[in-house]
Amino acid sequence: MSGPISTLLYLYWWVLLLHVIFSWVPRPPEPLMPFVLGVRKLVEPVAAPLRRVIPPLRIGGIALDLSILILFFGLFILRGVVASAGL
Repeated sequence: MSGPISTLLYLYWWVLLLHVIFSWVPRPPEPLMPFVLGVRKLVEPVAAPLRRVIPPLRIGGIALDLSILILFFGLFILRGVVASAGL
């Protein structure tokens, strides 16, 4: 059984995954825009400071945002620590 903090971190992981999926869609449908903007508002305050420190990895004509990958790994580790503490 996981505690409330572990559950919140798990939900944030899903929000982060939605952010990645929405970033692949150049122009989301208009009815989804409030949802997309809400997800962006939840992710950007955490990702923006990481982006300032970790530049995107350039591969040919594309740039891979490593800050999002770092967030995924960080959430995974943090959730494991929190779950082992019973929180």
